[in-house]
Amino acid sequence: MDDVLLSVSDFVALTNQTLEYAYPSVAVVGEVAEYRVSQGKWVSFKLKDAGAIVNCFAGIYQMRTPLEDGMKVVVVAQPRVNPKWGSFTLSVRSVKPVGEGSIKKGFELLKAKLEAEGLFSPERKRELPRVPARVAVITSTESAAYADFTRIVNERWGGLSLEVAHTQVQGDPAADQIIRAIHYFNGLEELPEVLVVIRGGGSAEDLATFNDELLARAVAESRVPTLVGVGHEVDHTLADMVADVRAATPTHAAETLVPDKREVIRHARLQVRSAGHLLSQSIDQHARQVREQLEAIFRRIEERLGDTFERLGVLRVAIAQVNPDNVLRRGYALLRGEVGVGNIIELETIDKQVTAEVRDVREK
Repeated sequence: MDDVLLSVSDFVALTNQTLEYAYPSVAVVGEVAEYRVSQGKWVSFKLKDAGAIVNCFAGIYQMRTPLEDGMKVVVVAQPRVNPKWGSFTLSVRSVKPVGEGSIKKGFELLKAKLEAEGLFSPERKRELPRVPARVAVITSTESAAYADFTRIVNERWGGLSLEVAHTQVQGDPAADQIIRAIHYFNGLEELPEVLVVIRGGGSAEDLATFNDELLARAVAESRVPTLVGVGHEVDHTLADMVADVRAATPTHAAETLVPDKREVIRHARLQVRSAGHLLSQSIDQHARQVREQLEAIFRRIEERLGDTFERLGVLRVAIAQVNPDNVLRRGYALLRGEVGVGNIIELETIDKQVTAEVRDVREK
């Protein structure tokens, strides 16, 4: 049988077709080497172990976690021959660190990147309403974390409208599912008042979903104020770092979301008692001030009356001195009429009226 004669292009195309049929997707674990970013759009690196090395190529948008030489990763890719370079390449679909050291390194690299952009800044974070009426929740509805969250919310307050988006909270599809749920709630005509993202504890690999760059950015860009409670109290993810409010656990998220109605009632009673005490004090103080003011007014009135009575006494003495009766009692007489020789005049003493004729008038 004669060999099939192929052009180079046909050979590469046939090889890639065969690879695509036989291995449409492969997951390869290895160590990153010679990591490069070109033109801010393309990423290339080598994936190696002790016995072999393979080239990897990806678009920058596919890199959900920053990489660095020496990190151990799992690459999900399509194997193919690059027609331009004639080299065997893994066309990368996704990359994620594996192993505690690499996961931690990827976390620190992305944390530094987001921090440099100001996404952790307290100035950009919003407060949650004290008692929200409409709340959106993103989580796995099959999880214990969701059951605990709803139970505590209903025990503490109750009556909230909870709209839940069920998503995976770990594994490869989880980040994209949560991102779609965030976009869904942010696209509603009537926005919820709070967007809550929760999941229970787990290993570093389980929680890696919440260290995904696109997920962290979706939380940071949410139009709805965000509350994120992931893992245990000691766990910190990039999603809760960029959230408006971080809760240590899903249980803490429920406690943060709504107040305890029993505590609110107790506090209200204390306020009522305190207000009553303050009101009573205010009334007493006001009454004391009014009493002091009235006493001051009465004192001024008494002083003025005293002055008036004193002046009246002086006037009374003066009037008494010029009273005709008092003059007559002292032996004087009151003369009425024109004094002239031959004129008739009237004289009044204290007890008599006298009519007399003037016989003589002399100058003193």
